[in-house]
Amino acid sequence: MKAIGGETLTCIFPFGSFSTLPNNLQDEVRKLAEKFDLPNKDRKDSQGICFLGKIKFSEFVARHIGEMEGVILEAETGDFLGKHQGFWFYTVGQRQGLRLSGGPWYVVEKDVKNNVVFVSRNYYSIDKRRRLFRVGSLKWLGGSHPRQMNQLQCKSNDLFQCLFLSNDDPASLHAYGQEVAVVQLSEDDQGLAAGQFASFYEGRTCLGSGVILESWDDLGFPVCPKALEVAAMGDKSELGKPVKIKNKRLSEVI
Repeated sequence: MKAIGGETLTCIFPFGSFSTLPNNLQDEVRKLAEKFDLPNKDRKDSQGICFLGKIKFSEFVARHIGEMEGVILEAETGDFLGKHQGFWFYTVGQRQGLRLSGGPWYVVEKDVKNNVVFVSRNYYSIDKRRRLFRVGSLKWLGGSHPRQMNQLQCKSNDLFQCLFLSNDDPASLHAYGQEVAVVQLSEDDQGLAAGQFASFYEGRTCLGSGVILESWDDLGFPVCPKALEVAAMGDKSELGKPVKIKNKRLSEVI
């Protein structure tokens, strides 16, 4: 919902006037739903994607995009670890749903052309800096960018102070009022990944958001040449059975 325009939000979620209510806002909204006899007045609370209803996200994607078997490779070695049903089911940084032994494993890159998912157990290593990134499809709920652009906070995984780089920086593609900006965080956020949303706040108020295009501190996870070579193979049935990886020793995890 971060990408929805301000007018749409006002029409669909008209709860701004409820800001003075106590912590039972949800109860008050349910009472209004009963008063106006809305069709969803008795629907149970949901922690998932509300517009999907009872259907799982993976089932929704499979129904509308389909499935196509591909392989999962370890980014550092090129080892064949398992299979998947389509790279579009995974996002960079994802841990759930891989069903691989010896983890935890994280999705670190995807080869869209060859339908290959690269994984690693070192996605959150200390030496991976992520502080500077480019964000696109910027939308400001007020219709234009805030006046105090450099007094905002940015939320991707955590909430940080952020700095929008000016046009004086030759490495910057940012121009105020356009759809692309270069953002620098006050601290490293190792969870930054292309395709995720970054939201911009002033205090507790969300002013706008954009889609992370890439992190400039670390332009992609270093996938080894062997893994890239295996990914480009035409007949992956030659890979044989998946390699079984043992669990990391406790000392390695710590």
